[in-house]
Amino acid sequence: MAWDRDQMCARAAQELRDGFYVNLGIGIPTLVANHIPAGMKVTLQSENGMLGMGPFPIEGTEDADLINAGKQTISELPESVYFDSAMSFAMIRGGHVDLTILGALQVNARGDLANWMVPGKMVKGMGGAMDLVAGVKRVVVIMEHNAKDGSAKLVTECNLPMTGVGVVDLIITDLGVFEITPQGMQLIQLADGVTVEEITAKTEAKFSVALAKKAA
Repeated sequence: MAWDRDQMCARAAQELRDGFYVNLGIGIPTLVANHIPAGMKVTLQSENGMLGMGPFPIEGTEDADLINAGKQTISELPESVYFDSAMSFAMIRGGHVDLTILGALQVNARGDLANWMVPGKMVKGMGGAMDLVAGVKRVVVIMEHNAKDGSAKLVTECNLPMTGVGVVDLIITDLGVFEITPQGMQLIQLADGVTVEEITAKTEAKFSVALAKKAA
């Protein structure tokens, strides 16, 4: 067994705190918005110039002018504000965003991240990931533990174009949760029905085990 995407995002939502300004990356991370705990005030920020994003709109109520950085249609809130992308990136680079949750292609035990390009594939640009990992206070990665071909995404060394070096704080996969510490990568939580042996077999990067003991 393993976590599905909703369970991964529910675990990622545990990293949110009341009053946080949060940027959600393209793909799986956008689903974290569905798991913000009731009563918690979290303000979502988008690189294309919106602060205070609302939920995804009901079908038939979409406004084509209201999109996030991944070009998904979104809704606005009474407190939503708009500004140009230069102001948005000034907010990111100035350290005013508390947390970003991003997808990844590869992460190593030092927290190096590759998430913007696969060689040989056409991409429109690097997007905002490099600014986010450099300017945001805490970086959480959420991704499938292995690529579609079964290869490891937690690697000894990233061999894809780098997004940032030593930037990742926490990694959530469908198999478990890893924390990047000064001593290296630590496995701190297992997904439902997953064993340490299974994770070891599917992980290239070296890691230690620091699982919290469950109360009897």
